[in-house]
Amino acid sequence: MPRRIGVYGGTFDPIHRGHLQVAEAILRPFGLERVLLVPAFVPPHKRQSALSDAYHRYAMVVLATAGRPELMASTIELEVPSRPYTIETLGRLQREYADAELFFVMGSDSFADVTTWHEHERLLAEHFIIVAIRPGRSDVAEPAAHLGSKLKSRVVDLRGQRQPSEGALDTPHIFLTDYVCEDVSATRIRQLCAEGCEVGDLMPEAVAKYVAKYGLYSEGKHERNSTA
Repeated sequence: MPRRIGVYGGTFDPIHRGHLQVAEAILRPFGLERVLLVPAFVPPHKRQSALSDAYHRYAMVVLATAGRPELMASTIELEVPSRPYTIETLGRLQREYADAELFFVMGSDSFADVTTWHEHERLLAEHFIIVAIRPGRSDVAEPAAHLGSKLKSRVVDLRGQRQPSEGALDTPHIFLTDYVCEDVSATRIRQLCAEGCEVGDLMPEAVAKYVAKYGLYSEGKHERNSTA
């Protein structure tokens, strides 16, 4: 059986407890050797949004994963900022891990917008996809309603804490999961920081200290850090 490696992409602005819980929760059900957390340089679908500097976001991922041997921070998108598309990142990673099957992990918010992504049909058809459904989504009853019929046929609903069958892991599928039930939002964390509220229970202590040290989300600071 080939190695299986998870690839969890995102802005991680900031990385928080929910991200880490998702990454750890999928390791055993999918037989993953490790999960790479890949901070995006500037995601094409978020170019109009204010993002913290990519290297701040990478540093926070490094701090968050330091005590978790099966989780690793990756610089692959920071090294090639001119090629930001997920399909390209997965191609580069596949060349790097030629003997492994890659499982791309995305949150339900990203999955809801995936049809706007570059070559989304190829992405969803050619790669194993794990969707982490976040509690409180109004569309969780039909999270794949926006997909075409061919892609819908690849959806495997594992909600209810179900495990994937080995047969489903033989070829690429889109797995819907709800292994993590905590609703933690990076947007809400940024808002709380701007209001001067305590957020230490929403992220690893080292990340909370880093955010405070550099004042990343203090009022007005986030806009000034924008790389859009």
